[in-house]
Amino acid sequence: MLTAYYAAHYDTLLVLISLLVAILASYTALNMAERINATQHKGAVLWLTGGAFAMGVGIWSMHFIGMLSFRLPIALGYDLTLTIASLFIAVVASGFALWRISQPTLPIMQLSVSALLMGIAIAAMHYTGMAALRMRPGIEYDPLLFSLSILIAIAASGAALWIAFTLRKNRPHMKRARAMAAVVMGAAIIGMHYTGMAAANFPKGSICSAASEGIHPDWLALVVIIVTLSVLAIALLTSVLDTRLESQTSLLAKSLAVANQELTERALQDNLTKLPNRTLLEDRLNQILHKAKRTQTRFAVMFIDLDGFKAINDFLGHHIGDMLLIEVAQRIRDSIRAQDTAARLGGDEFVLLIEVAEPEDAASVADKLCNIINQPFVIGHHTLGVSASIGITIYPDDGETRHDLLVNADAAMYHTKSTGRNGYHFFEASMNTNAHNQLQVIQDLRLALENREFRLHYQPKFSAQDGSVIGAEALLRWEHPTRGMVAPDDFIMLAEKTGLIVPIGEWVLNEACRQMRIWHDEGNPHWKVAVNLSAVQFSNDHLIELVQTTLAQNDFPASGLILEVTESTAMHDVEASLTILDALAGLGIDISIDDFGTGYSSLLYLKRLPATELKIDRGFIHDLAQGSDDSSIVAAIIALGRSLNLRIVAEGVETEAQQAYLTTLGCDTMQGYLMGRPMAPDHFMDVINTAALMAEQSIFLSNKNTPSANPSTTIQ
Repeated sequence: MLTAYYAAHYDTLLVLISLLVAILASYTALNMAERINATQHKGAVLWLTGGAFAMGVGIWSMHFIGMLSFRLPIALGYDLTLTIASLFIAVVASGFALWRISQPTLPIMQLSVSALLMGIAIAAMHYTGMAALRMRPGIEYDPLLFSLSILIAIAASGAALWIAFTLRKNRPHMKRARAMAAVVMGAAIIGMHYTGMAAANFPKGSICSAASEGIHPDWLALVVIIVTLSVLAIALLTSVLDTRLESQTSLLAKSLAVANQELTERALQDNLTKLPNRTLLEDRLNQILHKAKRTQTRFAVMFIDLDGFKAINDFLGHHIGDMLLIEVAQRIRDSIRAQDTAARLGGDEFVLLIEVAEPEDAASVADKLCNIINQPFVIGHHTLGVSASIGITIYPDDGETRHDLLVNADAAMYHTKSTGRNGYHFFEASMNTNAHNQLQVIQDLRLALENREFRLHYQPKFSAQDGSVIGAEALLRWEHPTRGMVAPDDFIMLAEKTGLIVPIGEWVLNEACRQMRIWHDEGNPHWKVAVNLSAVQFSNDHLIELVQTTLAQNDFPASGLILEVTESTAMHDVEASLTILDALAGLGIDISIDDFGTGYSSLLYLKRLPATELKIDRGFIHDLAQGSDDSSIVAAIIALGRSLNLRIVAEGVETEAQQAYLTTLGCDTMQGYLMGRPMAPDHFMDVINTAALMAEQSIFLSNKNTPSANPSTTIQ
């Protein structure tokens, strides 16, 4: 006898809602898997617990919404205990799934076992939920469909586990992949559910005993939908926010890592040249020291200082100077091996650490560096030239500590500078004494201005035509408390190197104007005082302002001041020099081109300079004799000066023959030991007045006895 069964149908809306919940639950599961994988320790446990609950509620809700969509011609209800039991099974199954995919690996055997266990758990949840109807008589299941539903549950579980494990890491385009995977997983879960529902047969005459005692379907549907959507929405929102927070945290961590790397590089790297700085150099020096001691090997420390860099930096500006340093650093970097170290200590000072077998190896490297650095540099529109002074120490011959090696290399470098620059020297013990003396001179120079140890001596300048005094050149002297009178050649170069020449030059200019103001007031208003400007002073940004202030403070006329600039200084950067000299000439000051003939003048530029006189270098005067090469050069200079309407000054005149020859050539002004040595201002007027009186007497006697030419005045 065939059993008659109730005809069942489904609520389409609830079926669609169940599908949506299945997809949403699957997507939530995939997100939970990613959060668990990305979180460590306690955080992972919390995400596993929360994820199991959210995923379990989602799967269970899909199941019950699917059951609620099921319609029979009898009243239905659901037993509370069995309903909760099915929820518990769903949560446990979800927890197991999330735990499984959070493991580092998922071999095929473990995947198969896990799929079997999870599929059985999902089937158990489904059929426990069906049992919550408490049908009398019981539900009859089609064996084939029943078995098929379990197989679908196992297959769906296996697919879900594999997909979740594969997509658990946060990679590009992962959200789109998870969304597509969630649709597949949701469809598989729905397929299992409705296959199980299709396997259920309800004999006619059956009643649902939970209809009167259990939960009413309408209420259950409302609660399930609201709670499920809330739980899944909260889980998803939390996951998304946590993902975003982690992304921001990761970005911040990367930014901090980059910042830390930059800070480390800045702490150990020279910002301008990108070479190691002093800190990293000391570390590398310690390392090479330990290695050399351990292996009984040698290495060289080279201290490099650029010759001529300061003038370029002062004349053309720090921007050009910085670009030049970058180019020099690149040439040094290209000239050494990868295992060697080149560092910049600051300014134009570099240090090299080079592994060598013999001192000759260091000499080869130093010679190569000198040649490479000596090649012209093209910076912007400028072709610049610098050279290198190098000092070399060899470990362990010249020192066994970091300090000794660096100090001795520095001393050797200063020895190179003092002996002509553009070369290298190995350290010798005597150099320490020279370096110490040089440092002592620098320290004494710093105190000399405060202690008023500088003096100005004045060498008179004479008219070549009548022998009259027309002014004086101010010459700096240093009256050292223990060393006595120090000649300029012994300290001017150090003053320029240290920058002390600037305040010293200010004092010289002020003192010269003050003294000449006194001599003007004593009846010599036509006298001029000549003051030398060093290259460092000439490039000082405040030179014009200083000259104006000095003239005003001493009430000294600009026409009484001659500023002497060497030919090489004026021609170093002609355009910049023109700007400065034009401004000085605009004040009414005379400009003298000193040491003319020793540089590399261009007549095109020379005629543009607002100079009033040329000063022939004493080197041409010393061996002056008719018919010599020097006489031809001097004659040419004088002719050139006259063609440019410049006064011609000859310095270093020491013999009457020189005086007579220069007068014949047409020289305007002379100075030298023949006519007057440099002297203190207290003696200057006495000597000048005595010489003038003697000259008058000589002229009187000469006129009385024989008519002769007017003799020159000589001051000894």
